[in-house]
Amino acid sequence: MPSTNCTLVGKQEKMQRAFIAVLTLSLGTAGAAPRYVCTYHDVIKHLNISSSDKLSAHVLPKRNWTEPVEVKMDFMLMAILSVVEKLQTVTFYFVLNLEWMNSLATWDPRDFCNISRIALPLDAYWSPPLFILEEVGDQKSSRMEYLVITHDGGFNTALPFQVTVTCGLKILRFPFDTQTCNISVASYLYPAVTDLIMRMKRTPAEMKKISQSNFLTDGEWKFTNLSIVESIEESEDMRFCIMTYMISMERRPILYVLNLILPTCALYLLDMAVLFGPISLEEKINFQIAIILGSSMMAVILNNMLPTSSNEPPIIVVFFLGTFLLMIMAALDTLFLLHHQPNVGKATTLGRKVVCAETAKADVSNQPTKYLEKERPELLKLPKSQRRGHQSWCRCAPREQDPLLPILEKVLLYGHFILSLVFFIIVIAKWRS
Repeated sequence: MPSTNCTLVGKQEKMQRAFIAVLTLSLGTAGAAPRYVCTYHDVIKHLNISSSDKLSAHVLPKRNWTEPVEVKMDFMLMAILSVVEKLQTVTFYFVLNLEWMNSLATWDPRDFCNISRIALPLDAYWSPPLFILEEVGDQKSSRMEYLVITHDGGFNTALPFQVTVTCGLKILRFPFDTQTCNISVASYLYPAVTDLIMRMKRTPAEMKKISQSNFLTDGEWKFTNLSIVESIEESEDMRFCIMTYMISMERRPILYVLNLILPTCALYLLDMAVLFGPISLEEKINFQIAIILGSSMMAVILNNMLPTSSNEPPIIVVFFLGTFLLMIMAALDTLFLLHHQPNVGKATTLGRKVVCAETAKADVSNQPTKYLEKERPELLKLPKSQRRGHQSWCRCAPREQDPLLPILEKVLLYGHFILSLVFFIIVIAKWRS
């Protein structure tokens, strides 16, 4: 009897130990169902998702057809990739985070070892079809083709976009301009009243802060502000939700200042230095023509950057055109002074003597005695009749100078300087306004 009792006690202890081991493996936490193994496949079988049945991926997830599905959206701008002023287009890289509820895809976590969330391909269930109104490019983004489902029917997915949108760029203050471009997200398949409503998940200030902290590029454009407008658009007796993200960005002008504005100012200062310089008028006009040619090359570079049509010309175009016209005016002033300067005649040099082209074989027979005593004293020994035909080695007598010419020259030079100063003040004031 004692041996039999010992055997029964040993068997009971083994059964208790086995039961405790099985219970430990099957129960994740208190209250879980007594299952031995839990996998994600069990949840998928429970949700009745199969590759052959795609109906759930195309039908709105709602039990009552009159109750619209509410989609909450987060916008995070990641990069401003390019801005093409000639085409009026901007390329953005951003991420949309979407959340919505699907009451047809739920389960009790206690039945599946407390599995409360699962990741599935994006096409396994319905997801909001989005359309960007301003999109003009054909870039294909490498989207994360998955979504996360929670046990209460919550869906969450993040969709990255690289989109080229059309944007009315205002280039009046180029390169010190600030632009605002819109990205309008809509879904024209589902009306807003009965099917689909889009809402903001966070405030614009929160999304702006998140975007600035995750901004990837540090190039020509600086992201400054983000505004969001929720609106309803009517089309063919139907109303649709539109979420408009207004992105403000500011251009960093340092490259254009160094490559365009400062060289143009340097050329104009050089032109002014030549105009007021002590060199001859013939040399001045040569320098001024060379400077005008250099300024025209800068204008060609600018023309290749700006749009071909604009309602109002940019200030930088007025700046280049004004400096170009001022350079031409300086050249015309020099030509005017060159035309009215005292004419000493065209002469050729032979040693240190100047022969007047007008009287290469001059008749010196009628020259005054004082003039001959100074220039040709040897001719005084000859009779007056023999002085004819002798070459006149005389200095060309300059024409009489107009007494108003120096005053006119100062008026032209200082008037040109004052006009230039006024022009630059107006341009700077326009850029700062």
